[in-house]
Amino acid sequence: MAMPDGPQGRVLIIAGSDSGGGAGIQADIKAVTMLGGYAMTAITAITAQDTRGVHGVWPVPIEGVVGQMRVTLADIGADAIKTGMLGSAPLVEAVAELLSERAQLVPRVIDPVMVATSGDRLVDAKAVEAIRSELVPNARLVTPNAPEAEVLTGKAVDSVSGQRRAAEALLELGANGALVKGGHIGGDVITDVLQTTTGEWVFESRRIETSSTHGTGCTLASAIAALLAQGKSVPDSVEQAREYLLKAIRAAKGFGSGHGPVHHGWMLDEE
Repeated sequence: MAMPDGPQGRVLIIAGSDSGGGAGIQADIKAVTMLGGYAMTAITAITAQDTRGVHGVWPVPIEGVVGQMRVTLADIGADAIKTGMLGSAPLVEAVAELLSERAQLVPRVIDPVMVATSGDRLVDAKAVEAIRSELVPNARLVTPNAPEAEVLTGKAVDSVSGQRRAAEALLELGANGALVKGGHIGGDVITDVLQTTTGEWVFESRRIETSSTHGTGCTLASAIAALLAQGKSVPDSVEQAREYLLKAIRAAKGFGSGHGPVHHGWMLDEE
């Protein structure tokens, strides 16, 4: 049976599992589903993780990750691809190679997951370089927070001007778009800077005083991917995904004793 023409909302997520359910694959699936998309996964690692931190990581063999990607792309296909935790340079290179072979024209949202909310480092220096050279070029959108943007670009990111410089540097590396997030920068207002090859957009929101911030980066990137997969533009996808995330943060239920998860299903409470 032939697939109908046009975007169908299919999102292939390549990321790690979070046993606590707040970040990683679990957050990705929830966000994509709540925003009307269809989530598929290639799990890169199993983590023993809760709201207090990462207690153990067991990488999935590279052939296992690539195998998950290959069969889902061949059978179901994808309208967008989102990458999250990719722990090693060989894995980054294998993922990039398969994407260039099987999904070259599919828009990619690259969330360069490097440090967990708890502060745990999730990738090594060689993996960072591989992300910079293999995944950033041709990405539809790269979504680093301020510390990740500093690592990727070498630019100081402690202000809006720093966010702008980092976004420009990511475009120079070959990305089609960069969303440099400002949640790690102090102040009552959080500013996110989006630059694409066609313009710049600045998004502002009041900082929400809460400890329930686990998985916010994963959630935002997957929400953007879900909207891109349904044919929305990058600026519109970012704006709508931010609105979804902000409401999910406000609706958080306070689970756990550390950085709690957001409430991905807040829409269901309003029905």
